[in-house]
Amino acid sequence: MRVAGAFVVLIGLLVAGARRIGPAPALGPFLEPAHGVWSLARSAELPRKSSAAVVNLGAAVRVVYDERAVPHIFATTEEDAYRGLGYVVARDRLFQLYVQTLAATGRLTEIAGARALPLDREMRGLGLPRAAERAIAAAGDTTAFMRLVNAYADGVNAYVRQMPAAELPLEFRLTGTRPPVWSAIDSYHLFNRMGYTLAYLAVENDRSAAASRVGARAADALFPDDSPIQEPIQPNGQSAPRMDFHALAPPGAPDTSASLMLAASRVFVPSGQHARGNPDDPPRTMASNNWAVSPSRSASGHALLAGDPHLDLSLPSIWYEAHVVVPGRLDVYGVTIPGAPAMVIGFNRDVAWTFTNTGADVVDYYSEQVDDEAHPTRYQVDGAWRPLEQRIERYRGMHREVVATDTMYFTHRGPMRRVRNRWISMRWTVLEAGRELSAFYGIAHATSAAQLESIMGASYKAPAQNMLAADRGGHIAMQSTGRFPIRAGDGKGSGVRDGRFSASDWLGALPVAQYPHAADPGQGYLASANQQPIDPRVAAGWWGGNYDPWRAMRINALLRADSAVTPAAMQRFQTDPGSARADLFVPAFLGVARRTVPGVNANALANGIRLLAQWDRKYTKDNRRAVLFEEAMRELVRRTWDELAAEGDTRRVATPSTAVLAELLADSASQWWDDRSTPQVERRDDILAASLAAAYTTVHLRSGEPDADGWRWDRIRFANINHLLRLPALSALKLPVQGGPETLSPSSGTGTHGSSWRMVVELGSEIRAWATYPGGQSGNPISTRYDDRIPLWTRGELQPLHVPRTPDGLTSAQRSSELDLIPRRP
Repeated sequence: MRVAGAFVVLIGLLVAGARRIGPAPALGPFLEPAHGVWSLARSAELPRKSSAAVVNLGAAVRVVYDERAVPHIFATTEEDAYRGLGYVVARDRLFQLYVQTLAATGRLTEIAGARALPLDREMRGLGLPRAAERAIAAAGDTTAFMRLVNAYADGVNAYVRQMPAAELPLEFRLTGTRPPVWSAIDSYHLFNRMGYTLAYLAVENDRSAAASRVGARAADALFPDDSPIQEPIQPNGQSAPRMDFHALAPPGAPDTSASLMLAASRVFVPSGQHARGNPDDPPRTMASNNWAVSPSRSASGHALLAGDPHLDLSLPSIWYEAHVVVPGRLDVYGVTIPGAPAMVIGFNRDVAWTFTNTGADVVDYYSEQVDDEAHPTRYQVDGAWRPLEQRIERYRGMHREVVATDTMYFTHRGPMRRVRNRWISMRWTVLEAGRELSAFYGIAHATSAAQLESIMGASYKAPAQNMLAADRGGHIAMQSTGRFPIRAGDGKGSGVRDGRFSASDWLGALPVAQYPHAADPGQGYLASANQQPIDPRVAAGWWGGNYDPWRAMRINALLRADSAVTPAAMQRFQTDPGSARADLFVPAFLGVARRTVPGVNANALANGIRLLAQWDRKYTKDNRRAVLFEEAMRELVRRTWDELAAEGDTRRVATPSTAVLAELLADSASQWWDDRSTPQVERRDDILAASLAAAYTTVHLRSGEPDADGWRWDRIRFANINHLLRLPALSALKLPVQGGPETLSPSSGTGTHGSSWRMVVELGSEIRAWATYPGGQSGNPISTRYDDRIPLWTRGELQPLHVPRTPDGLTSAQRSSELDLIPRRP
């Protein structure tokens, strides 16, 4: 009986081990010694020498990895070079390729089940998969660039076909999936996903939410089209920021008509990825920095460029670093997004380039008249009925079962959804893009900043970006690039338009000649940090958007003060701890030193003033006063904008920017200063005093005496770099970093958003460059290359980059691995 019992138990274990239990993998294959998870250790590091055969390869490709694990790819044709790029990206980042495609196409339910259904419905409801299908159909297969896109797919698939079982990435084992065949359309899906991240910034969402509480006039003042602090990207001849401050319209009666606009945005993007209004955290923005210095202001007499895009932080990183060489044709170094057959940010032998997000409003909504409210088949424009495009979307689960089915509708403008018993369609430039990959391919061949601008202006539509370039000729240039719609009427993108009339449609796009632009300015530098791209006093057309002036103010101040900039200074600026925001608000807090405020603890206020006066206004890791200022700012925002919260609720429907709060400081008697929860009428200094006193009390109770370690900045603010599947054991969490809200290296909120790639390039007779990013080249968590760059990144240090012209250009000490790709017949 004991033998029989043991046999039954054994059979049970074998059956259980072969099956998945919920989201967990089947334990048998997962733990199997030869090919299970243990085998990942054997493939954690790249072999010193290896080779592989690639279908459609025309000639041998040599890949030499340097000591930073950067592949230098040498090929005889560009198609073979991109086959090589696809191969090495798949070798290092295979699961990332896969999961990004699932996210972009609305197929996360296939690895996460029904709990991912809201995210998938959002992607398909926005029409992103459909847009990719239309874009690749329009591109065809015969163009030179599409041959490169297909060549990249050849490389990815060549690795997948030959991949030993031991190299199957951990995440595939955890999710019980296998890598599918990579297709050219997957690269288009990837760029559409980037458009979703960077270009779905509907400023009218905040304005409509505010109008629902305080009326349209007040909401327009709190969320203006133009920034009240002007330090534009296109220089305006000023030597300091201009404060365009006006008295803010007081709170009024709620505007119920604004609710349709707000509801529409929430239906199309229910996840609220760009939502604002958290009572404790500043609003999330797509922050980035870049600047360039002319030879006249550089110590070496060469043009300098710094690139510093800020995005969601992840392991593995969003970026993959590589160098591609085709003698006589191509020599480009930089970072690509895994899945993109192009260098997005980087340099060649003549010119360097980088980007920041424009923040322009490129989304509009339309109220449509349909023939059947329940099951529409047509919609009306100018009195004539047009057919609706219908698309059936099926969402599959972890076992390929259908977990949901939706019917999607599309007008000529874009996707149409049901919103509060109305049918609303959306027009968005991202859904009408498609040539962006071709533009990035083109700029890799540019020989000057002017040529690079011309290429981007001709081909690039979305997401709109501020492109910065510098070349070996000593030229620097900036241009906002993308597609900026011309709207009927007042030209603004606010409100829901009447879809019954074609006159409501976009009239076209702003000509490239009217885009914000500057080349070789007299001031000797250009700086872009998500501020308004052009001064509204000189702008042609409407440039309303979501703009942030503080980082631009700081980098402009640093560049004005240095007439002999070095690459080392450029690197230091990227993590500069100074704050233009603090420089403006600290004096306002200290200005209430002799004020007695009813209900405010005088001792707490005095201590707060004393300690805040000691602060150097820098967010260094060991600083013990920044925490007090940030708590005071949190209190100031809460007490000032209480009208934007419902009665008895601290959660605001929207939160104005700190630039608008700075504008309000100029009006000491504004109605906005009054605290609705008290019987008296407060003014500015009352609220400033109450905020600082409350901040001191809160920090003292939470962290002890002012010189205690609990007051250190690095004890309360961290960077958090999550694994793609949000697995804590594979993430890098609570990393102390230098920087605070609105500094050049911003650290705020959850710490999951920050500098994703730091680069400095000097364009002399030979290119010199330095860079790093928060992560590592490998996607294998067991590899030493998984997160080896994080210590450098947290310290703000960049490493010199190798840019060899030939495979022999790297010394033996600089080589870590070599890979030979050879042709294989289909």
